[in-house]
Amino acid sequence: MSDILERLHDVLEERRHAAPEDSYVAALHHKGLNKILEKVGEEATETLLAAKDAEDGGDEQRQALVAETADLWFHSLVMLSHLDLDHRQVLDELARRFGVSGHDEKAAR
Repeated sequence: MSDILERLHDVLEERRHAAPEDSYVAALHHKGLNKILEKVGEEATETLLAAKDAEDGGDEQRQALVAETADLWFHSLVMLSHLDLDHRQVLDELARRFGVSGHDEKAAR
């Protein structure tokens, strides 16, 4: 499953340096961090709204939540790429937290 993250990483790195008119990802990078953050915020809001609909909804609403979450993750990956970070660092942080109480982890921050 993490293979898709590696493939996405490679594509994002390649498109980061493409011409803005040829690639959505390149256009986001060209517009800068604020535009990327705007997209992350937009997708986060859409994900929250889709989650509310999915709570009492059927398969269509649940699939809409999955699609919105994919958009949020994608734009988060673009954000990380723009800041010269990647999914591996996020996965490492999650692995570090594994087995640690959420309450303890939060208190340690």
